[in-house]
Order: sequence, then structure tokens, then C-alpha cells
Amino acid sequence: MTEPNDSDAARSAGSGTTGPGLGAFGDAPAAARLTIGARLRNYFLTGLIIVGPVTITLYIVWSLINLADAWIKPLIPPRLMPEAYLPFAVPGIGLLFGAIGLMIIGALAANLLGRTLISFGEQMLDSTPIVRNVHRGLRQVFEGILAAAGPNQSFQKVGLIQFPSKGLWSLVFVTSENTGEIAVKVSEADHESDSDLISVFMPTGVMPPAGFICFVPRKDVIILDMSAEDAAKVILSAGMVMPDYRAKLEELGAIAVPPGKA
Repeated sequence: MTEPNDSDAARSAGSGTTGPGLGAFGDAPAAARLTIGARLRNYFLTGLIIVGPVTITLYIVWSLINLADAWIKPLIPPRLMPEAYLPFAVPGIGLLFGAIGLMIIGALAANLLGRTLISFGEQMLDSTPIVRNVHRGLRQVFEGILAAAGPNQSFQKVGLIQFPSKGLWSLVFVTSENTGEIAVKVSEADHESDSDLISVFMPTGVMPPAGFICFVPRKDVIILDMSAEDAAKVILSAGMVMPDYRAKLEELGAIAVPPGKA
């Protein structure tokens, strides 16, 4: 009877028939490692999606608070600062005093004396050649933003029009349904045109505050159920964030939309 030599033992150890060889033993851990790696990657991406927006939001808010404190705190008398009575600094005091100051200015603007002072200051700015252009432009921007965010929103509805060519649709905000003289002049210039015009604002994708003001026939505008906030999300995200239409219909108690139609 011959004794197995070293080469025979090595072959029997490497085969999958006599025991857990290298092939059978090595495949399962490799698959397990791939599965664990994929799971860890998914966990990381999920955590990033949750933590990322919160962290960036807190960073922006904290930066604004520090910026307001750096600008306004030097203007506050030291005896009104909490640091004069507490052993530590209180963040946000500059922002608080800034908000109170804006409220006081707004209250002064509501009476005759305040309006007179503000009008005098604006006349001085408007009489300066270069400053008046900057002041007027910034004032229009602020008035537009605050009017859109206020209770009487300038963006009344959201719609679709065919732009820049037929078959291509663009989101617009309906700003007014009364175009006044424009509708009358268009009707006088072209008797075949539709005089029932509405004004819409079409923001650009690169700079959403900028855009086009168009006077479009009412029949050419498709009014959407989408809110102005959802439309702004679509524009700012370049179409990557789309509101869930089916969920909104279910919330309103409307007829359910078939799957795939939302």
C-alpha cells in the first residue's frame, strides 16, 4: 500500500469533493463582502441625503446670524448687550435688534412724518446719477420678492405655455389677469388677435429672479394645480425635483390617478 505523497495531499485539499477547498471556501466570503459593501454604500448615501440638507441649512442660518451680529452689534450701546450682565455672549442679538429696527422703520413709514422723511431720502438718492439706477433696481427687486412672499402674492397661478417653439412647454407664473391698455392696443392693432390677454412671468433656469414678461392669450395658457412654491422648486432644481401630483390629488380628495400618470 502506497502512502499519499505531498502532491496528492495538496490536490485533495484543493478539490471540492474531499472538504472545504479554497474554491468553495473563497467564493462565499467574496459574495458576502460585495453585499456588505453595497449595503454600507447605501447606508452612507441615505445618511448623506438626511444630514446634508440639514447641515447646510444650519450652516447658512448660523452664518446669517454671525453676519448680522458683526454688522449690528457695534451699533448697540454696551449697556443693552447681554454680555454686560451674563458671563457669556448670546448669539443672535444683532439679528434681533436688526428686526426690531426694521419694524420701527416700518411703523414710522406708516405715518405722515415717516413718509415725508423717507420720500426726502429717496429723492436724494434719485438725484445722484449712478446711485439712482442701483437704488431703483434694488427697490424693484425687493418689492417683487416681498410681494410674491406676502399674503397678496404676485404669482397667483402656475401655468404652461409653448415656448420657445410649438411643442415645447415652459413653466410660467400668472402675475395678472388684467392687462389694461396693453389688451386694448393689441386689439386695435390686430383685430384678429385675441384681446383676452393675461400677463405671465417666465423665469430663466440660470438666474430664476430674471426672466421674461409675456402677455399671452388666456386660451394659450394651461393652468396647473401646482403651487408657486412647487414650481419654484422645479425651476431651481432644473427639473430634478418634481411634486407628487397623485399625492396632491389624494390629499384634495380628488379621483385617484392611474399609476404612471402622476
